[in-house]
Amino acid sequence: MTAVDLLALARGPLFQIALVIFAAGVTLRIVEILVIGRRPDYAEARQGAVLSGVSTMFTRSIPREGMFRRNPFVIVSGYIFHIGLFVVIFLSAPHIEVWRAITGFAWPSLPTPLVDFLTVASIAAMLVVLVNRMRDPVLRFLSTFQDYLVWAATFLAFLTGYLAVHHMLLRYEAMLAVHIISVEVLLVLFPFTKLMHTFTLFMARYYTGATFGRKGVES
Repeated sequence: MTAVDLLALARGPLFQIALVIFAAGVTLRIVEILVIGRRPDYAEARQGAVLSGVSTMFTRSIPREGMFRRNPFVIVSGYIFHIGLFVVIFLSAPHIEVWRAITGFAWPSLPTPLVDFLTVASIAAMLVVLVNRMRDPVLRFLSTFQDYLVWAATFLAFLTGYLAVHHMLLRYEAMLAVHIISVEVLLVLFPFTKLMHTFTLFMARYYTGATFGRKGVES
């Protein structure tokens, strides 16, 4: 199989299969969460539950007092990675073209040098987080195979994308195929691993904030 054949396979059948697994898996997980229900709350309802839920969705993204002083590099690395991830997926020109092909919609992209900078910064941030996980005895004890699998799959998607854009390491068609396949692996893993927190994170935060707000307790 030539590099062009591999690229055609990655862009065609493999991408379609990965999208179906991703969409079906994410939908099933969300439906599963929503139909679980919850125990009836007999406490007297206070006003502001919805507002508390919405505010908690965002305030939980700010480190608690003392956390930043305890481990500033890891917290900053986390912010850099998530900002870089958002920019690469939604604001880089090549990925916007992918979104156009899937949804029919497109929007302006950020300058390529800025996207490159954030990509490299995100790769560095992921390495910092990995080193901290492996050096911290508590994190190392709590880490599972899934944690390292998700890290490796995400790291490879970033790295191969950067290499493909800059025509490095392999012939362009081969490197692009490797990048697309690495993204497809991420899509397949998504519904079945902690990557699912992308969708459930704000759902959980809203539920926690609204529950606390209903009881008149700060979340």
